[in-house]
Amino acid sequence: MPEQAATLTSQQKTTSLRPAGTLYRGREGMWSWVLHRITGVAIFFFLLVHILDTALVRVSPEAYNAVISSYQTPIMGLGETALVGAIVFHAFNGIRIILIDFWNAKYQKAMFYVVVALWVATMLAFVPRHLINVFSH
Repeated sequence: MPEQAATLTSQQKTTSLRPAGTLYRGREGMWSWVLHRITGVAIFFFLLVHILDTALVRVSPEAYNAVISSYQTPIMGLGETALVGAIVFHAFNGIRIILIDFWNAKYQKAMFYVVVALWVATMLAFVPRHLINVFSH
């Protein structure tokens, strides 16, 4: 009996060190999945607000003009920057997902880094030009 108890504790120690239940464990695939979902939900809520504020023109043109004028603030300009970042990442990562589905999942880690590099390059081209327009008014 004592031998079995010693064996169980050593087995429990080895099994507790092994990861269980998930494939990614914080690797590129998991972060790609998480960021794709977050950006998708953010874009959905932007579109919802956009449809609602555009529909406001039918109810009251004055209210519509008031809402639209409130969007022309530096804080909303920063929000537009985040929105463009979300759209660009979501689009590039969507292309990556399509390539993984139809091509080869073996290169999914390298494609994630390509998506990040393309996102950074696009945002470096967009952000300075956009923020100059936002803060110059």
